[in-house]
Amino acid sequence: MKYSRLGNSDLNVSRICMGCMGFGDPSRGQHSWTIDEEHSRKIIKKGLDLGVNFFDTAIAYQSGTSEQYVGRALRDFSKRDDVVVATKFLPRTQAEIETGISGQQHIENMIDTSLKNLGMDHVDLYIYHMWDWNTPLYDIMDGLNRVVNAGKARYIGISNCFAWQIAKANALAEKEGFAKFVSIQGHYNLIFREEEREMVPYCEEENIALTPYSALASGRLSRKPGEAETKRAAEDSYARFKYDATAAQDAVIIDRVAEIAEKRGVTMTEVSLAWLLTKVTAPVVGATKLYHIEGAAKAVDLDLTDEETAYLEEPYVPHPLAGVMAQNKRINANEKHVWSTGDQSIKGDKKS
Repeated sequence: MKYSRLGNSDLNVSRICMGCMGFGDPSRGQHSWTIDEEHSRKIIKKGLDLGVNFFDTAIAYQSGTSEQYVGRALRDFSKRDDVVVATKFLPRTQAEIETGISGQQHIENMIDTSLKNLGMDHVDLYIYHMWDWNTPLYDIMDGLNRVVNAGKARYIGISNCFAWQIAKANALAEKEGFAKFVSIQGHYNLIFREEEREMVPYCEEENIALTPYSALASGRLSRKPGEAETKRAAEDSYARFKYDATAAQDAVIIDRVAEIAEKRGVTMTEVSLAWLLTKVTAPVVGATKLYHIEGAAKAVDLDLTDEETAYLEEPYVPHPLAGVMAQNKRINANEKHVWSTGDQSIKGDKKS
């Protein structure tokens, strides 16, 4: 395994981050394809054995059971100071808004619940999961700063935002003396490269770490179409929402990944992640089987030639926004906005 500094922090993270959305009680959330605690522990242990020290979960994943599984496994298999743990919080619910729960109080409640789930006294990276249009940005940044000052999080990150949003947030943080975002977890892979327009150059300029999710496009970049279909592939409607509309143009790139993998005697996973590793600090790679994390770890040692990289990149054409980012846009003041967050929907009027 290789390691890298996480942006403007002192966290030294493995080049592969284990994404833990696939861990959790399938009866406790939207996803029926998640795996139970016994199998989650085996994958976490394998990741640790391979040198993975960076783990990403969220309170939204299977009603907090992902956090619980991850916390118990890391306590049993590692020392706390040897791992970097990230979790994420959701926007305020409509019920919280109606009862007057402030953004600051909401964040405190969220981190306290996550720490209880994890069985930890702090997380290394606390991530703003998606933009909360119903809460003033000042309240979000103030709330996150309080979490850092209280020692409940060492650093903060953000997910699912545009470059102008993280720039605005960090400018406010600098003005007020608050903690600033050190990382961005966006949607970025070989068949979805829209982050290269503004987010990637902005983060390079500001030394903000890129830790993208959907690194393998929900498996599309790890196998040929129709090959070894998984339970998730069959049942994950959100992944189909993100990728089905562009399947024909994406297939050209996927074919090239398969071609290079065959020539090099490696897996498609290794080729796809080797490409992404030249662009980002640490991709978040989900794993629900041992070979998933084994293949991801091998990618760290694969160097693509300039010709191979150009061959993979050449067929790409612009894609429309997909998933959460398709929702993350300004709306009229009187228009209703609905966040679909996996385990809950958050409805409300735009306040700021």
